[in-house]
Formats: sequence, structure tokens, C-alpha cells
Amino acid sequence: MSKEEALAARLRQAPQASAAPQPINYIAHGRGNMQLSLANNGTFGTYGQELADPFTGLNIPSCMYPKNSDLVYLWVGAFWIGAIIDDDTLVSVGTEDFYQTLEFQPEPPECDPRFQVSGFCYQSIDERNDFFSTAALSEQDLVCWYTDTFTSQSVVDPDPTDNRGHRPLNIRVRQRSMAWSYAYADDFILFDYLIENIGRETLKDVYMSIWVDGDVWHTSRNGPGGWNDDLAGFYRHHPAPEGCGFTDTVNIAYHADNDGDPAGGVWDYRSTRSAVGARVVRTPAESLKYSYNWWIINYSDPRLDFGPRKAPTPGDPFRNMLGRLGTPLGDPNKYYVMSRPEFDYDLLYTAVDHSDSGWLRPPANAVDVAEGFDSRYLLSFGPFTVEPGQQLPISFAWVGGDNFHQEPDDFDKYFYAYSPDQYYQRLNFDNLALNARWAAWVYDNPGVDTDGDGYAGKFRVCVRDSVIERIDTSYTGSDTLIDTLFRGVVADTFFYEGDNAPDFRGAGPPPSPYVRIIPQQGKLTVRWNGYKSENTKDIFLGEVDFEGYRVYLGLDDRPGAMSPLASYDREDYNRFYLKRLSAGSYEWVLTEIPFTLDSLRAMFGNSLFDPKAYSRANPFSFLDSLFYFEPQDYNASELGLPGGIRRAYPGAVRPPADSTLWTEEMVTREHGVVLPKYYEYELEIDQLLPTIPYYISVTAFDFGSPQSGLLSLESSPYNDLVIEYPQTSSEAVEFENLDAYVYPNPYRIDAEYASGGYENREGIDPERARRIHFSNLPRVCTISIYSLDGDLVRRWDHNFESGDPGSMHDSWDLITRNTQAVVSGIYYWVVESPTRTQIGKLVIIK
Repeated sequence: MSKEEALAARLRQAPQASAAPQPINYIAHGRGNMQLSLANNGTFGTYGQELADPFTGLNIPSCMYPKNSDLVYLWVGAFWIGAIIDDDTLVSVGTEDFYQTLEFQPEPPECDPRFQVSGFCYQSIDERNDFFSTAALSEQDLVCWYTDTFTSQSVVDPDPTDNRGHRPLNIRVRQRSMAWSYAYADDFILFDYLIENIGRETLKDVYMSIWVDGDVWHTSRNGPGGWNDDLAGFYRHHPAPEGCGFTDTVNIAYHADNDGDPAGGVWDYRSTRSAVGARVVRTPAESLKYSYNWWIINYSDPRLDFGPRKAPTPGDPFRNMLGRLGTPLGDPNKYYVMSRPEFDYDLLYTAVDHSDSGWLRPPANAVDVAEGFDSRYLLSFGPFTVEPGQQLPISFAWVGGDNFHQEPDDFDKYFYAYSPDQYYQRLNFDNLALNARWAAWVYDNPGVDTDGDGYAGKFRVCVRDSVIERIDTSYTGSDTLIDTLFRGVVADTFFYEGDNAPDFRGAGPPPSPYVRIIPQQGKLTVRWNGYKSENTKDIFLGEVDFEGYRVYLGLDDRPGAMSPLASYDREDYNRFYLKRLSAGSYEWVLTEIPFTLDSLRAMFGNSLFDPKAYSRANPFSFLDSLFYFEPQDYNASELGLPGGIRRAYPGAVRPPADSTLWTEEMVTREHGVVLPKYYEYELEIDQLLPTIPYYISVTAFDFGSPQSGLLSLESSPYNDLVIEYPQTSSEAVEFENLDAYVYPNPYRIDAEYASGGYENREGIDPERARRIHFSNLPRVCTISIYSLDGDLVRRWDHNFESGDPGSMHDSWDLITRNTQAVVSGIYYWVVESPTRTQIGKLVIIK
């Protein structure tokens, strides 16, 4: 049996979602650089399938990373929990290796109905989001509830290994997953679970696990060729970015493609160069046993099933898991693997003989496995005791890291199964480790005393000639106290762990502005309002940190496709001062937020002071201190230059802070909400091709935080994209009664429209990517295609609200209503609107 056959069997045999008390629904995270699908039954990922996202209507794969790249890094993952009840060993799982045992069932979402989407509660800290809620923790909170209490075989299939119906632990799980678009936080998703014992029995020796079937492929290679060559491993430590000899504890279970899938000796758009994995960031207790296990499954022959196993000893006899060395089938075997404090060596090292370290000898197919295989892994921790009514929290991060594979020929050059160290050293864990670090920091902010008990976390001190690491439980965040602790020592001090009280927050950029596009033939006018962007306080600074805007333009939404077209930022300057390190040793440092030109002139009592006149080579001396100045960003602060950003209402005055004092003359409603005209900007983009759509975004960015080492943060250009054609707007079409037209006409299959960028930028099946376009359409109409004999070929409705992007345009994919590709010939097209009917001809030449 293959992986596809196992999944097909599950789909044939498992009860339909409608048979469950609540339907099993899917939803997707897409706020950051990682797109991850979730189900409301304790699983994440879609078993290699693509399902419709209820937010966008677009198909979502299991886990796409980077965003919109078509590179997939997951088959399916699940939450497992096992315990002892009255000497019975029980494990409840979201899913497992045969995809047949699905023991968690959804419960109704517990939130206001306006936040309920597809069996989840969706909430956001973004005030512009339709799901904004003060209860949200991230830009995209997805919350669901599920239990393992259903035992009916019409709901839960019996375990085929244990040969008995499901026996529940009687637990209820609230799962909250969180995503951000911030530059330092967009490569991970945080999961927070609250596990409650809703039964009458005490759960003893409880172990919890994250199970992952982590396949890696490009969507064009969704098959065994894409799944069967992956790596799995556990990465413990990484050099701290601050240097000074410090090492971060990473502890992340990861998976990746074995070689990054180069094509013809080079990287291309199908190359899977990243690694993705799971890191536990919170458990109910600090003193726990951890374990990491991986295995490869053979569905038809247990003898070919393998996972690293310790050799038996008198105190630890060998356990026969139904003839399998790796895959744990049935509750007792699952619990056995979950509860053993064993860390497997990485899959890459399968052919190396580890028997001297107490492991069984390599399997007969060790070389094949070490070269990359279809593997799973289990990250477990415990034990706990959970009394009836007790709740336990756990949190983990699903983390991605790019550039894991460095050169396209590394695998061919350096991999040797019996000595893989040289290849392993070529793998780059820098980004995976950095993102795992940030995930832990967003969960628990270093240097922040969240619970007010006087402890702000662990810090390190790096001295010029030596290193001091000290943990002070009385530390309150005072620089004076650090000076006292290390009196007479000139050193850099930084926090590296929080206070063990969850925060689930991080510094963010200003909110994105409201954006709309005004289309004209060959030209687009970008209009945006930055009232929120320019007046929202940063949660950590406690003050407004807005710096400016950037306008982006692209031809699609793939990574790197959006290019900055124009920018505006305030005129302000960073002030560096010369800090004494030791006798005769100094360095320039930045510890303050930027200063406006007016504030610098007031500070130094000189109305003509020019910070640009002072540099490192020519510093400014003031009160026995030396300073020099650099612009924050480009100081492109002049509005109204030809071809640049300008105010849409040049005479508008700044409104009062109290919105109740705004008058009608002060405000505009063009974005669907009441906003001050003073913050309305526009940019005209001309000389555009009317025949193709353009992707446009306006971002807001801040000036960063020198105190915490954060660089300037910018809202994501991919979260508020507007797609528009530079064609006559539908409002103008209706007002001027313009005629609809079709292009290209004739449509020639030999014209190579795709190579010119006019169609199939997504790289899908060419026969499904062909497009004939309709323009000069009214907002509401019906479009029909007929053969010359009058047979209906295709019909669809075109329905837009006033001002909607793309309302003047539509397209036909050359597919009939019977889902067949059309043949060459002449066709009639008909556009019917409430005011008129238009008829024309189009020609298709294949």
C-alpha cells in the first residue's frame, strides 16, 4: 500500500463530516510569510490535497512557505495526548500514519457569531480588519475547540490495531493559533493549547506530542517523486547572533528536502530550499522528560518499517511493536514511544553505525533512508497528572527558515551516507534558528516583567575582554541596577529569555493605510488615507512611531514580485553619541528614537542648525559630548513633486484629536469609513499596459527601536494588495454608455501569450490557463458564449459593487460549461446588463 492508497482508504472508510456532532472544517493562516491550513479537529495540513480557503475562496495547500511560492512543506500534522487511567493505556490523536484514527471531534466555536468562520473564531488586533477584537493576541487568531469524548463508531472509526472502539481520555482542547506579518515574526505560527480534563478520572502520567508527516514538494511535483526524499532531524543549539561566545538553545524538530530540488544544476522556482519544524515554547512544568522520534513507514511490509531504536538491556527489554521498528500502531505502542526519553539521531545519519552508543545497527536499506525518505516525527514531553476539572496550557511554534540549502550541487558533492558530517555542515540553520528564537520571544518577551513580580527574565553581559552571564531574580528592568551589579565594568547587556509569563505579542509596524485605486485607460491613481497609520501608538514605546509610506507595484503576488515605486518619510535624524568603552577605547552608539529637525534646533538653541553638516569624521560637540547625525530612512519628505506622492486635498487642515469635533469639511468617506482629508494622499502611475492586471500595495513603516535593537518595521505589502486593470472604470463605462470589447481577438494558441506574461503567470496546466478578456463592462451583467449554431457554450454572472477593483473587466478560460476545452472556431459573445444587450464575435485558432 502506498501513501496515496492509505489516504484513499481513509477517505473511503472514515465517517463523513456530517456524521460528526460538528463538521470538520478547514481554514488557513495567510497573514505572514507562511500559509498553513488548519482543521478544527486537532490537525493541521490537508493530506496533500488543496482545499478552498473560506476567506479567499482560493485553494490552500497544507503549508506553503514562503507565501505564494507553491512550495509545500507538510502533508499533515496532529496533536497527540496519552495517559494512564485505571491501569489502561490510552492515547487520543488528531490523525496518525494510516490516516484512519481520527479521535478528536469539533465542538461549536465559543465566540460572538460575527467572529465565527468555518467552525473557528477569527479575531485580529488589526483595527482595520473586519474581525478586529480586543480579545485578539495577533493579527490573525484562529481559535477552535474539540474533544475526544465521542465513542460511537458512526463518528470515530475503531482502532484497527487495538481491535476495539475508541476509549476517550475525556479531554477538551481549546486551540488558538496566531500569525503576524511583521518582518521578524512572519516566518512562524504560534499554537497555544488549553487542555482540560472534563472526565471524572484522574489522568496519570500524561504525555503530549506534536506528530508531523512533513513532506516537501513544489505543487508541480505533488507525488512520490516530491515526497520520498526528505530529511528529518532535531537541532539543539545555535550560536547567538550577539556573538561573545553565547549559544542559544533552539530545540527544534525539523524536516526539509534532502537536496533542495535543484533543476539542471541550478536553483529555480521549484527548488525547496527551506526547512520547517516545531519548537515547544511552553509546557505546564519546567522539569519534564522530552523525546524526539522519527520513522519511515512501510504500509504493506512491517519488516521494512524503520525508526532508530535503542538496543535492549536487562532493565529495558526490547518491545516488539507488531514487527515494526518505527511506526507505533495502537494506543500502547503510541504511548510507549511518547513516554520514552529518547532522542533519535538525524535521518541523515541512518547508515552510520551507532551501536557503540546503545542503538540497534542500521537497517539493510540504511543508505536509501539516509539519502532522504518519506518520514514522520514525534516531539513529546511529560509526564503530568491532570485532575478532573484541571486545565493545562502548552504552546509550540511552527517555524520556517529559508536558505537551508546553500548551493545546488552540495548534495552531489558532499553527501556520503556512511560519513554525512561534511554535507551536514553545509546545511544552514541560521534562519531557522533565528526564527525559532523570535517565536520564543514573541511568546514570552525578554526583559518584560509581565506578571509584575519583579523578575524580567534572564540576561547576558558581554564584557570587552571576558563574558559574564548572570541571572538575577530581583532584576526589575533598571539599567541602574545592572550598573550596580557590574560596577566598573563596561559591557553590553541583553535579555535572552522572558519571565515565564506568556505575552504573545511583539512590536509591530504602524497599521496599513486605507487604499483604493482609481482606474483609467493606461493609468492607475493610488489613493490612501493614513489617519490610523500616523496616529497609532506603538505598544512598547507608548508613543507614535510612524515614519512613512511606500507604494509597491507588481505583476503578481509571488515572493519578490512587488517592487517599491515611490516613498514618503518624515524628515528626522538619528543622533549617535561617542560612548567610552575603556581607557582610550570608544564607539559610536545609537540609543534614542529619531529627532525632527525642529526638535534638534530647539535642543541646541540654533534655528539654523543643520544635522547634515556633521558626520563621524566631523562630529558635533555639545556639553562635553560628541554627536553625529544620519537621516532616518531617506527623508523624502517633500510632497507634490512631479510624478511623486502628493496630498489629495492640499488645503485640508490637521483635524483635532477628538473625532467628535470633526466637521463635514474635514472628512472624506471615499474609503467606506469617515476619515480626515488631511491624511489623504495619492500617486498617479501612468504608461501602463491596459491589457494586464497590476498588483498594488501601500505600506506604512516606523523608525524602529534602537533600545531593543529592532530595525524599522514595515507593514506587509502582501496583506492589502489591490489588483486592478488600467482600463476605463465601470462607472465611466455606464455614464458614457461605452461599448464592451474582447481581447485578444483572434485568440491564437501559437501566439505564446504566457511567455509574454499575459497569461499563466501561476505556472499551471496551460490548457487551464488560457484567457480571453472582456473590458468596458458595467458593474452588473451576464456574459454568455455561443457557437455559430446558437448552442450555449458558457455563461456566468459578472457582479460587482460600486468602486470594486476589476469591476470593468472579466475573463473566460476557454472551458465549456461541460468542463471541456473549446475547439477552434468562431463564437458569439453576449453581454446583457439592465440597460442594454451587446453582441460580438470572437475567433479561437488552435
